[in-house]
Amino acid sequence: MRRTTHHRTTTATAGAAAAALLLLGCGSTQQDGKGTAGTAGTAGTGGTAGPTSASQPSPPGCTAHADLTAADSGRTLCLTVGGYLRLTLDGTEERPWTPVKATGTALKGADAGIVILPGDALAAYTATTPGTARLTSSRPLCATAPGRISCKGIQEWTVTVRVARP
Repeated sequence: MRRTTHHRTTTATAGAAAAALLLLGCGSTQQDGKGTAGTAGTAGTGGTAGPTSASQPSPPGCTAHADLTAADSGRTLCLTVGGYLRLTLDGTEERPWTPVKATGTALKGADAGIVILPGDALAAYTATTPGTARLTSSRPLCATAPGRISCKGIQEWTVTVRVARP
């Protein structure tokens, strides 16, 4: 997980982040069932697909696993029933993400682990039934500080998840 805000990085935080990444397996290369590899948890990869079962092939365009970041906002993806979705939105204390909200009945909340830094939003879901779900979060466009001028803009994050049978 790469941070661009250097003032928040400490040895303890870096150690905790490294431990969490080791436990979660972030950054490992996985096969998407089509012979192409992707890196899980990398911004801009668009939630690359994980391995799929040879006995239960995924419907075209669907995957069994996805990792999402802020770069995936506006995306629509397809998960197979029993699939797993994890998302990490990196924020700051001055520009924190709101907790992720899920609408629809296709996804069930799962253990996402811990949030390492203030302002981050972390969530995980299991695809339980065929259908559609929408995930949303938001954060201020400008940092808020007492006694300083700030804007009232909001950055919205949304992803639509379609769940299909394998």
